Amino acid sequence: MSSSTPADPLAALADVFGFAAFRGRQEEVVRRVLSGQSTLAVMPTGAGKSLTYQLPARMMPGTCVVVSPLIALMHDQLRSAQAVGIRAATLTSADDDQAETVRRLHAGELDLLYVAPERASRSHFLRLLTQAQLCLFAIDEAHCVSEWGHDFRPDYRLLRPMLDAFPQVPRLALTATADEHTRKDIVAQLGIAQDGMIVAGFDRPNIRYAVSARSSLTSQVKAVLAAEPGAGIVYAPTRAASERLAQALNSPARQVRAYHAGLAPEVRAANQSAFIGSANMVICATVAFGMGIDKPDVRFVIHAGLPKSIESYYQETGRAGRDGEPSKAHLFWGGDDFIRARQRLAELDPARQQGENARLASLAALVETPQCRRAILLRHFGEDPPAQCGNCDNCLDPPEAIDASVLAQKYLSAVVRTRQQFGAGYVKAILTGQSSDRSRDNGHEDLSVFGIVPAAEATLLKPVQRALLAHGALLPTQHGGLMLGHEAQAFLKGERRLDVLRPAAAKRRDREHGAPTRGRRAAASNPVADPLFEALRALRRTLAQEAGVPAFVVFPDAVLRDLAGLRPDSASSMLQLPGVGPRKLEQYGEAFLKVIREHR
Repeated sequence: MSSSTPADPLAALADVFGFAAFRGRQEEVVRRVLSGQSTLAVMPTGAGKSLTYQLPARMMPGTCVVVSPLIALMHDQLRSAQAVGIRAATLTSADDDQAETVRRLHAGELDLLYVAPERASRSHFLRLLTQAQLCLFAIDEAHCVSEWGHDFRPDYRLLRPMLDAFPQVPRLALTATADEHTRKDIVAQLGIAQDGMIVAGFDRPNIRYAVSARSSLTSQVKAVLAAEPGAGIVYAPTRAASERLAQALNSPARQVRAYHAGLAPEVRAANQSAFIGSANMVICATVAFGMGIDKPDVRFVIHAGLPKSIESYYQETGRAGRDGEPSKAHLFWGGDDFIRARQRLAELDPARQQGENARLASLAALVETPQCRRAILLRHFGEDPPAQCGNCDNCLDPPEAIDASVLAQKYLSAVVRTRQQFGAGYVKAILTGQSSDRSRDNGHEDLSVFGIVPAAEATLLKPVQRALLAHGALLPTQHGGLMLGHEAQAFLKGERRLDVLRPAAAKRRDREHGAPTRGRRAAASNPVADPLFEALRALRRTLAQEAGVPAFVVFPDAVLRDLAGLRPDSASSMLQLPGVGPRKLEQYGEAFLKVIREHR
């Protein structure tokens, strides 16, 4: 324990981080660690998971070894830890000071040591640890250890020998995304008792969820960017799509860059670094950018296609608003997304297919529901939320949902009667009675389904087709036609109901193009246009550039708003503000107090 760090967790919290109270279940996790109990903590992104090992590492004698999945993420976490006076280092292939880091480890000069699972699972790293005093193993993104998790990493399964070599050292596994099955697998794989789980809940109330059918994707994303200030992430399904979107969206007013594993390492690193340091940049990325982002002031996340699973969607949208400020999550989807997803699942080990199909069904429920989006998400993780959250598109502007079960039966019947050989356009033409040489030559105008759908219902055929694809009742043929899927019989027999959203209203068209609803934009960082706040932001930007760190490492917007609103006149009064600890007060306090005095 540092001689200057209080022994009481609350006092240490104030001394190191400048907070007077813990958030959520942080204190419960911290006290378990301090008492030597191994724990799995499931806490939403933005709930302060890193604090639950950083604070004990500062309080306990010895070094906390943190297993983290990505080098870029480790370096971001390292920078934030050092900013509050925690002695931290990384031991990665990208570090030139490995020998010095090992010396500091063996000399007891490190509170935190960040390593990747690939290094942590090797025998030579275990030998390094035997010569050091250890206080804790922290396994970040712990869902990667589970084959049931959505980001399974085989090297996480190889950590157990390292952990078991130090039975007296407690283990803290951390994740934001793990359903009940995955949680049980994590504790079994890492040797944590079943009663050692703390599930803090999954709700992110500051994130507003919105889901729209994809029509003109680039226009839809441009509309979101025009409506939403601040930094944002656009998740694209492929590398090529991320580059196309970045090129289409980039403008003099808003810099947009691509990020994916196919880019040259130096380009990828430069783009991520620019994004981390920017307050307004947008990055178009594949999921390679998933766990590798430690930026609390992301104001929005856009999915330009269906995510891999509902867990992936929750984690990726969780990159927005980690500072607790209002943020947005937009998802644009199409029926072809589910086609590609099912093709991908067919290539998996059969043992995993059942679980992955269940995850895909959960995604279908999320995008198709006329009910609360947040409730769908939270129920997936085993919670019992209220019927309405008041902060998703369906709660704020309830859509008109109609029972389209009979129309679905007509659609599926038309696919059968045309011998499951034709695409959606032809099926629609048959159902609505549009005569053509093709339909006459095929004899399809004599079918009972020809013209069976009146004009008033024709606009529902696209949503019905999209929903049937999402639910696996329709599948594509090899030649671009439609055929019945494994769920079709349940709809044909009337055993399953199909609800769709009526697309005719003007406000529905606006939503499908991503247009914001008036008065519902995320709160700006300076909602009252306070000139002092802008002056403090300018100072923060200068200090961050001088230190070579992102602006939020100096102070987040919430601290700047407190400074502008309360206008402390001394170092002692500034120290009372949440998020202002002794280390940051020493580094930056006088500079900010000077600006405040100039605006009195």
